[in-house]
Amino acid sequence: MYSSFYGLKQDPFRLTPDPRFLHLAEPHRNTLRALVEGITNRKGLQISMGPIGTGKTTLLYCLQHILSHEASRERPIRSAFVVNPTLTQEELFEALFDELEIRASAPTKPARLRALHELLLASHKNNGSVVLIIDEAHLMSPELIEEIRLLMNLDNYPVTVLQIILAGQPELFPLLMKPELAALRQRISVVTKLRALTLPESRAYIAERLHVAGLRGENPFTTAALEEIFRVTEGVPRLINSVCDHSLSIGFRRQANKIGSEIVMEAAEEMGMSQLSSHAADAAAGLAATGS
Repeated sequence: MYSSFYGLKQDPFRLTPDPRFLHLAEPHRNTLRALVEGITNRKGLQISMGPIGTGKTTLLYCLQHILSHEASRERPIRSAFVVNPTLTQEELFEALFDELEIRASAPTKPARLRALHELLLASHKNNGSVVLIIDEAHLMSPELIEEIRLLMNLDNYPVTVLQIILAGQPELFPLLMKPELAALRQRISVVTKLRALTLPESRAYIAERLHVAGLRGENPFTTAALEEIFRVTEGVPRLINSVCDHSLSIGFRRQANKIGSEIVMEAAEEMGMSQLSSHAADAAAGLAATGS
């Protein structure tokens, strides 16, 4: 509704993950680079953690996009992206096989394992990789995580073919520290962590999203407004999106060419965010629309 008024071609602050709007602040740039290098160097099992709303899912979609472009006849890459890990063992296999486009001879675990082994063997012969990405991994049961470890036992080649990324909120760490997951912990080769943005990073994040959305003129948010956005969101990207979107809506209703701190405060007040602590901010972000 407000896009044309502010010289935009599309909505810059949607809550759904969109790699086009990925802003590579330092933690995101470092995490993405580590994930790509981990797969390229065939590190095997990687863990990526970050608080609610810091951009994990968007980063994972970007990673999968990069992998699709890196794939070639000389080095084929097959990838599976599981976004809902609250599955049974059978459902997990079904989801993986759908993503990897594998057809087993029968809907049984032995048949599926045999089909996956054949895919790994073919990938090894072609110098390829099979990448499994599981988002929201902190929601997995220890039993399901153990199944992931057992899948890794299929990969017994000189060069690791099966690459696995478990991504989730910080609760993933204590889950992995459970005694029954000791064998899996020994296989972890890379651990990356996201964080909220600093004030300069928040300013750059907002400016880049506006630019990607088509803004070619002056930033509608004043310096004071940007500082207020950072104060109420504490640098959490998803909350930044929510506050910016609501502020622009208010500005449009008032036909205000500039978004000042008073409009941001009004937006935050209407959203119940004006006095959020860090803990409350995490809770509010968890209630936001899908995407991390």
